[in-house]
Amino acid sequence: MSTENREQRKQNAPDPRGAGPKPPFKEDPQPPPASETKMRTKPDHGEESYRGSSRLAGMKALITGADSGIGRAVAIAFAREGADIVISYLDEDEDAAETERWFKDAGHKALLARGDIREEQVCRQQVERCLSELGSIDILVNNAAFQMTHKSIEELSSEEWDWTFKTNINAMFYFAKAALPKMKAGGSIINTASVEAYQPSPALLAYSATKGAIVTFSKSLSGLAIKQGVRVNAVAPGPVWTPLIPSTMPQEKVENFGNNVPIGRPAQPAELAPMYVFLASKEARFITGGLFDVTGGRMLP
Repeated sequence: MSTENREQRKQNAPDPRGAGPKPPFKEDPQPPPASETKMRTKPDHGEESYRGSSRLAGMKALITGADSGIGRAVAIAFAREGADIVISYLDEDEDAAETERWFKDAGHKALLARGDIREEQVCRQQVERCLSELGSIDILVNNAAFQMTHKSIEELSSEEWDWTFKTNINAMFYFAKAALPKMKAGGSIINTASVEAYQPSPALLAYSATKGAIVTFSKSLSGLAIKQGVRVNAVAPGPVWTPLIPSTMPQEKVENFGNNVPIGRPAQPAELAPMYVFLASKEARFITGGLFDVTGGRMLP
């Protein structure tokens, strides 16, 4: 590469500190599950920026929580890399339809799968739909999650504790149990963990506990899955700007969200998607049982 081209590439590389919106954020509170369409500062899912190169051509994927946030960004990236997917979501129909629209624009097939994944039957049905309507399940992305902040353990109800575990970790088990026996060698399972697994916030007691469980679950499952040639890895994001934030955090936390990492801002969902693409692709064929942090410099122990 010539010196001129090197200099041009340097100039085109953005300063990561200013490559996305920075706090303070002015957002209206939303009841969970929140909607991306109602946010003032819209998350960037890579709608205009992600460029694919057929790294997942012909593959079929199921992504939970694909209606918005990280899930939508991963879905858009997968579409532009050549995959068809099942968009699994709870009840955010408008957001899910927007994800589906970007798939149609990319010329690939997306199936909307509405349902409460706390129920094992729903998870099995969505896996079966991927198999019957898309023909296979090559990639499973367990991404859906629930969180809520509390100032004390007394505020955290037993019902909410149960809800969080059923959504964040039980569903992951249900999907893996249904999908893994049907996956062929070369397949991949990618689970969304969190920096909270290693640097837990006292205000996110239930959520942090589930994310710690996801790390261990992923590492343990990888030893079983590789016996049939399927890889299992986990991604641990730091703060990410998604509808979950204004719907589950107090206003002062929302306003300053992401200012505690060295980059000085939260990630946009689009900045997480390339890691999922890499882990699903053949370039990652020697990687299993790994945890990959995308934290803006907030280092994991």
